[in-house]
Amino acid sequence: MITQPRATEQAADTSQGIDTWANVAVLEALVMGQERAVGAVRRAIPQMAAAANVLAGRLADGGRLAYAGAGTSIRIAVQDGSELPATFGMAEDKIVYLIAGGKAAIFETLADAEDDVKAGQRDAAQLVPSDTLVAVAASGQTPYTIAAAREAKAKGVYVISVVNNAGSVLGALGDLEIVLESGAEVIAGSTRMGAGTAQKAALNLLSTLTHIRLGAVHDGLMVNVQAGNLKLKQRAAEIVAKISGATLEQSMHALNDSKAQVKPAVLLCSGATSFADAQKILENTKGNLRLALAQLKKL
Repeated sequence: MITQPRATEQAADTSQGIDTWANVAVLEALVMGQERAVGAVRRAIPQMAAAANVLAGRLADGGRLAYAGAGTSIRIAVQDGSELPATFGMAEDKIVYLIAGGKAAIFETLADAEDDVKAGQRDAAQLVPSDTLVAVAASGQTPYTIAAAREAKAKGVYVISVVNNAGSVLGALGDLEIVLESGAEVIAGSTRMGAGTAQKAALNLLSTLTHIRLGAVHDGLMVNVQAGNLKLKQRAAEIVAKISGATLEQSMHALNDSKAQVKPAVLLCSGATSFADAQKILENTKGNLRLALAQLKKL
């Protein structure tokens, strides 16, 4: 079925003759397209703020975060989700990916997979009511993603739609819709550029704000960072030192005593008598380091 081209699938009027321009002029036009995409994200801040509150609450209650999409959209979503465990300490088993074409589609084109409605339904069948699905599609019309969102909603899952065109089917399906009206692309034929940039920024902002609300950030520092290599151990020690006022050597010792976990290490450097004591304080404050430090001062 032929449909009316959506804004993200059309070339900007200012791109006429772009293939004849000098390199600098082409790059300036592309940068302007990226700037327009970021502007679309800024306009969606209220929607993202509301979505983060919902997502943080549902994750705190034990739910999982699921991403659904096809092509560029799901590749961007997988990039966002895959970084959450290392940066914010999110458990790997709390993240689910519904990928049109499966994992192979992350590296291969598999363009026809986005039309597979049955696959979308089947993939979403694994979700449960406590989960939250972030369904991403620039057009808002991708059959696989729509089918996954419909199946998820039928199972009682909360659906957040992330689209780049207003008035879409996927947008209407969402319990909460984030519209990133990035407009026409500088080069039509793919939404990996302006629309993709808007999606990348929006998902990054959404997941970051969500984890700030979940207590993974203290004064702009990632206090749930997983110190899995030498670079990250050094970074974790620097975070502990900055928050607690301890030396780097003291901070590294505290990290070794706290199984490379930043929050209990900070408490150890701030007066907690043992790792078990630090863990108990964090449990009492639901992992909020600011509250834990305040409680430690009262002891």
